[in-house]
Amino acid sequence: MAASGRGLCKAVAASPFPAWRRAHTEARGGLKPEYDAVVIGAGHNGLVAAAYLQRLGVNTAIFERRHVIGGAAVTEEIIPGFKFSRASYLLSLLRPQIYTDLELKKHGLRLHLRNPYSFTPMLEEGAGSKVPRCLLLGTDMAENKKQIAQFSQKDAQAFPKYEEFMHRLALAIDPLLDAAPVDIAAFQHGSLLQRMRSLSTLKPLLKAGRILGAQLPRYYEVLTAPITKVLDQWFESEPLKATLATDAVIGAMTSPHTPGSGYVLLHHVMGGLEGMQGAWGYVQGGMGALSDAIASSATTHGASIFTEKTVAKVQVNSEGCVQGVVLEDGTEVRSKMVLSNTSPQITFLKLTPQEWLPEEFLERISQLDTRSPVTKINVAVDRLPSFLAAPNAPRGQPLPHHQCSIHLNCEDTLLLHQAFEDAMDGLPSHRPVIELCIPSSLDPTLAPPGCHVVSLFTQYTPYTLAGGKAWDEQERDAYADRVFDCIEVYAPGFKDSVVGRDILTPPDLERIFGLPGGNIFHCAMSLDQLYFARPVPLHSGYRCPLQGLYLCGSGAHPGGGVMGAAGRNAAHVAFRDLKSM
Repeated sequence: MAASGRGLCKAVAASPFPAWRRAHTEARGGLKPEYDAVVIGAGHNGLVAAAYLQRLGVNTAIFERRHVIGGAAVTEEIIPGFKFSRASYLLSLLRPQIYTDLELKKHGLRLHLRNPYSFTPMLEEGAGSKVPRCLLLGTDMAENKKQIAQFSQKDAQAFPKYEEFMHRLALAIDPLLDAAPVDIAAFQHGSLLQRMRSLSTLKPLLKAGRILGAQLPRYYEVLTAPITKVLDQWFESEPLKATLATDAVIGAMTSPHTPGSGYVLLHHVMGGLEGMQGAWGYVQGGMGALSDAIASSATTHGASIFTEKTVAKVQVNSEGCVQGVVLEDGTEVRSKMVLSNTSPQITFLKLTPQEWLPEEFLERISQLDTRSPVTKINVAVDRLPSFLAAPNAPRGQPLPHHQCSIHLNCEDTLLLHQAFEDAMDGLPSHRPVIELCIPSSLDPTLAPPGCHVVSLFTQYTPYTLAGGKAWDEQERDAYADRVFDCIEVYAPGFKDSVVGRDILTPPDLERIFGLPGGNIFHCAMSLDQLYFARPVPLHSGYRCPLQGLYLCGSGAHPGGGVMGAAGRNAAHVAFRDLKSM
């Protein structure tokens, strides 16, 4: 059994020789000494930035440290025959215009929409011989109301109103995602022309205000209050509240009782797929197939992608302007601009010469909150899990609930808070919060016949254990065994079905994918690190204190998730600056 994130694995793609690599090999050949733009890191945001720049006529090269593109949006065959979305595993937030502008379907992107999308089984040990209840939610509101009515008739009536309320807030936030934040520095210190131009950055804020109207105070509360307070105003049943609250804490070292956790919930409900608001789905071939499609769009128009090429330093000329990068092997590559898809910490504290950056700026970057609660476990199984609350079909074929995000240890918001408190004491959660997904239930190409791949997104696990102890193989295995024991209670026989597993604790996520602290968002999505203040106040957006250097990853506005907005927005800002040179 593969027992940790340190084992050998190989990267795979939707095809053995993806279109982006064919286009790059046939058209461009080797590395050139100079490009118009260099992108550091071939994560999805870096690929999006390069694709837009290249379409605008900017000759662009991307340098990726790993042997495979995609960053956290990657498909890897960790166990022979089983293809895992090793880090990110679901798609919803990718901006609609990116699908269209980059022609991703033309470049091979195929999606599997999930309906139903959420399944929360109960244990209900005192139910005797009765099948425990479960909560199954999908796009059919009438069916949702029936499901919720098992726990509360009042909540069943309130749920459509809650969904409409959240939908309106998502609509208001939407225009803010596709534009740079308001340029406060230009308003304060810019020329008259710069101040006039920066007025346009107010438009998304004004549009958001018009959408929210007189309800603005209520929506402000959603963004600033603990999610428990918000949900308590709508609902009374714990299974529903806990299921909804999982989206407020997923990937975040926060409790449902933490002020501001409502925004993380919004971040996870404001997406959509193929015109369906809030829909989440699986990518055919795993998340790496999405990265391959973006890369194919970029290389078709002339971009160059180089894997296993680590950038060691951003080069700066004597006038304090970026002039390219130096690779780890000493190769110098000149460029007029550099866009960094790495985290703010790596970009500014490791790659950029410190003497060119303000001391206060560097201090703020070093103080960013990067705490992560996440341990991702990828599991190969020889059959589908059979839940007590929803037993398998006689022939073991996938049932509707198998395609869902399956929430375990989530019957009560108190369980979520207790799991968080364990991590605050330096301990992995005694009863971890588990989001279990089975993408092979809709995409059989991911596993051998009859077998499946299971994604376990679990929390809370601290980066450093109590007493300053680091994670080792024994600690990884003990935590994974605890997670498997929890699943076994809901789905007896799960442990016997396991063929192999890949355990990625926060330090593993940092080491393999470059996620600081293992944080899937590069830094916390708390209100003090969003919009005006992402990555830090007075340096929000994409431009950096160093002329010609731009941040285009999840550490820039609007933040993390497989959204692509940071890459797209940064490319447009950089292109405007290039035209004015």
